[in-house]
Parts: sequence; C-alpha cells; structure tokens
Amino acid sequence: MPMWRPILIGAWLLASIAASPAAAQIREAQGLSLLDAPALARGFAHFPYVNPNAPKGGTVRIAALGSFDSLNGFLIKGNAAEGLGLIYDTLMTPSLDEPASVYGLIAHHVSAPADLSSATFVLRRAARFHDGTPITADDVAFSLTALKAHHPSYHAYYKDVVRAEIVSPHQVRFHFAEPNNRELPFIIAQLPILPKHYWAEREFDKTTLEPPLGSGPYKIGALNAGRSISYERVEDYWARDLNVQRGQHNFDRIQYVYFGDGQIAFEALKGGDLDFRHENHSRNWATGYEIDAVRNGSLKRKAIAHKQGTGMQGFVLNLRRPQFQDVRVREALNLAFDFEWSNRTLFHGAYIRTDSYFSNSELAARGLPSAAERALLAPWRAQLPPDLFTKVWRNPGTDAPQSLRANLRRAAALLKEAGWVVHEGQLQKNGAPFTIEFLLFGPAFERIIAPYQRNLERLGIRSSIRQVDASQYQNRLRDYDFDVVIGLFGQSLSPGNEQRDFWSSAAAERRGGRNLIGIADPVVDALVEELIHAPNRAALVTAARALDRVLLWGHYVVPHWHIASFRLAWKRDLTYQSMPAYAHGFPAIWWWAR
Repeated sequence: MPMWRPILIGAWLLASIAASPAAAQIREAQGLSLLDAPALARGFAHFPYVNPNAPKGGTVRIAALGSFDSLNGFLIKGNAAEGLGLIYDTLMTPSLDEPASVYGLIAHHVSAPADLSSATFVLRRAARFHDGTPITADDVAFSLTALKAHHPSYHAYYKDVVRAEIVSPHQVRFHFAEPNNRELPFIIAQLPILPKHYWAEREFDKTTLEPPLGSGPYKIGALNAGRSISYERVEDYWARDLNVQRGQHNFDRIQYVYFGDGQIAFEALKGGDLDFRHENHSRNWATGYEIDAVRNGSLKRKAIAHKQGTGMQGFVLNLRRPQFQDVRVREALNLAFDFEWSNRTLFHGAYIRTDSYFSNSELAARGLPSAAERALLAPWRAQLPPDLFTKVWRNPGTDAPQSLRANLRRAAALLKEAGWVVHEGQLQKNGAPFTIEFLLFGPAFERIIAPYQRNLERLGIRSSIRQVDASQYQNRLRDYDFDVVIGLFGQSLSPGNEQRDFWSSAAAERRGGRNLIGIADPVVDALVEELIHAPNRAALVTAARALDRVLLWGHYVVPHWHIASFRLAWKRDLTYQSMPAYAHGFPAIWWWAR
C-alpha cells in the first residue's frame, strides 16, 4: 500500500535559532534543510528543474502491480490504490534538487523555540480542500490524531509528537515529547492534511472505494476496482500558482493500470499501452528494448545518474523463525549466495553488491571504526562481536582467489558450530530439518532464487518458493508469517525517527511495522536513539556508521545489489526541463510536448 514517504530534514532551523541566543527565541522559516541553509531564497519563483510554462494536458499511463481494494491509504488493512498521494497536500514539500530540504506548501512558515520542544506552523489562508472548505488548524490536529491511531508506522514515526495545539484557526503548534530532537519539526512538516469535516461523517478505520476528499493537485476520477484508477487534474487547485507547485502537475489525467507482475507490465510498455517505466530488471534493460519502438525513436531509453542513497535490499531472514536466530547460521546463508555468478550470468554485469544499509552515501560504514565510532560503541563493546572493531565487514565473493566451494566449506563449518548436522543429506538439529520458504508475489526473483537454492541444497538445506497474490503477500508481511522475503530498507541522506520502525525492539513486536527482520537488540535500540538525537551532522554520520556496522555484523539479511542511476523508458513526446539530482520527478515535473 502507498505510504507518503517522509522527507527527513532538519538542522538549518536549529542552526539559525542557536546562532544568536540574545535574539528572539522563535524565528520564522519558509524553507528548512538538514545539511545547510536551503538553496532557494525566500520568494523564489519556482524550483529550478521545472518549466514554469509547461503546457497542461493529456493522459499518462503508468503500471501498478497486483491489485487494490481501498482508497484509504492510511490504514494497515486493505490494499490501497497507487497514486493516492496525488490527492493530498502536506504542510511543506521537498525540493528534488536538494538532499534534504522542504519549503512551505499548506504552511506559509514555521517557527520553533531554541530547544526545539515544539514547532508552530502558520497556514496559508488560501489553502482549500476540493470542496472549497478552508484548511484550518483543526484539520491539521485531526490528521495527526487519525494517522497515529490507525496505522502502526505512522504511530511509530510520530511517536514523539505528543499533541497538536490549536493556537488560532490558521496556526497550530506541535508539542514534542523531548527537547533538542532536531528532526521532529521536520518530519511533522511532511504530515498529509486530511479534512476533519469529511471524516466526521465516515468511519476512518474502514476500507472504502468511495473517493475521499483531498486538497492536492489531483482528485480521483475513473475507477475500475482492482484493475485501474485515474486521477484528474484539479483545474482550480488552490496552490497551482504557488512557487513550490508552479510548472508541475501538468497532465490532465494520470492513470495507473494494474498488472499481475512486472514482466507483463513490461510487455504492455513495448506494446504501446503504457507511457513510462522505471526499469528495475537488468535483463530487460540489456536485451528487452531491442524493439522497433526504440530503434525508430518513438520510445526513449536512458540511464540517468542520481545522488540518492540506495539503502539495503536483500533476502530478509525472519528472526522470529528458530532456524535464523543464530548469527552463525545467518552468516552461512550469505556465504551460499554467489552474487558474482548472478551478476555475470543473470544481470549482464549491471550491479554493485550492496555492503551497507546506507549505501551510496556518506553514512555508510567505511574501513575500520573511527575514533568517534569507537567511543560511541564503547559502552556495548562486550555485547558486540570483536571482529567489528578489528576487521572491515565484507560480503563473501567468488571472484578469484575466492570461490563458492571455499565459501560453502566455511558455511558448513559455521552451521556445524551452531549445532546443525547433516543426516542422510538433510541438515538437521535435534531431529528437525532446516527448511526455508521464499515468499514472493511475482515471478521476477525466481531465476535469482533457483541457483541460490542449489547452493543451499549442497549444505543440506531444503528450500521452496511460495508465490501468493498481492493481498495474501501483504497479509503475511503484516503478520510476519514468512521465512524469507525480498526486503528493501530505503534510506534518505538524513535518517532519523523512521529508524525505530526499521530496527527497534518495540517495532519487532508491532504488527504491520517495517522491522521485517524482527531485530530486538538493546545495542541497536541505543544506536537508533543516538542517531535520532545527534546534535549536528558530524554526530549523525558517526551514529549512522556505527549503526551500519552493528547491523552488518548481525548478518540479518543476505545483501543484494544496487545501481546509482535511474533506468527510464518513456514515450517520445514526454519530456522534462532538467533532471533533479535526487529523483526523476515523474509524473510531477514532466509534460506532453505535442
């Protein structure tokens, strides 16, 4: 289901307040940034990567996978439709050309005291829902309460936002559980604002196919439940001339068409039934675009480098299953995966093996721990593996002089140390066989898992692939009812409160959260809090690298791979002004040039 991904931003407001303690304690800010002052000055005309004169019009068709049965994207239950974020505005909105900056949308500006114990947002009086009702502080307060009450991820993310005080009809103050958390004013800036008057007559905790009321640039149009959904551009959108929206939302209609799996969607693109694709399959990219549409230029294809952090994707080992609770077993499973063979044979050499939970960023652990990291980790040294302090964590490889045979010998030794023995070709412990079920909802990963299964079989591990539909898959994820799934832990360049939902002990016990692994480690809990409460960028980098090391040495996933570019294919007449550094901006900043 869609989640409005938080843009994690922060320290410019803190720096500006602290710079002059003799001055008034509260200062206004129309733009906030974690890394430095925002790049754009007050009153800027539009974002630099948009065309303010882009023509409006046309329909664009995009693929979605699986199905949907709800238009309420704020619940744990149901499968919400793709694209629902198009109908909602937030207090502030990100710049795609900056790693961690936002600028006022519904909120004209924000202020905070020097200790960051609260943040006050002043709303634009022009802000309206689609029915013409003004957006007020009542709606903002309602949104916080409703989201925290009805979705565990929002509850965790806004955990330290204790209440919203209505100061006036257009002014709301958020109070925080503790001072000096540099991130809290900024995560709340990304709060989607819902209409209190609309939900007063409806049950918020129920799935629905009734198009909800929003305030964003689009509203829901044609609907074919489970098969397609269209969003219609709002002609009188209240923010259409605002600097943060100018030159954007140019299509009259955005249609998401649902397919059973990604390969079927790819065939639809080649057949002309879709207009844009962000390609995630290396085989398709290497050989699948050898078609007339590409040769004659009617379908464009380009890899565009970006500066996004790529996070961690991998085979997630569910620690709630007994066979994965020993770290030696988890390390053995990584030793059995031959990435080099897969990259050469299946991926056309396109990928880099991921060796960090914060890959493609300065937050990734590098070399041995720095002095600052060692000092941060010192209180827990007895609870950490000694190798963390003396060795550089590396994925096993099979490029010479290494080999899969040597890796499997090492894996077998680790499994034996953990009490697993081979009996009649089957790895067992106390008479129970070692089995693994890979849970999937599409066939794309079968060709990757199959050779991995053969390597596991050489260790005596029996494995199987279980394919289920999208609804069953979501239900099993919510209940943590799986052995191994493909997990993606995406990371911004300014991680913060969402790390609790990824890794904390509390999240491991909460149904429907993002701690798929089931990590419940007091050391990880403490490092997450160090990261969240880092007083400056240097401290945040230190905490992120220390957390990265602890997660890596825990061998919680079998890491996959990444690529630091967008691989895009689009119809010839689609175009954009310039590509932002941190996103491809589709569909918001694109338009039809015809």
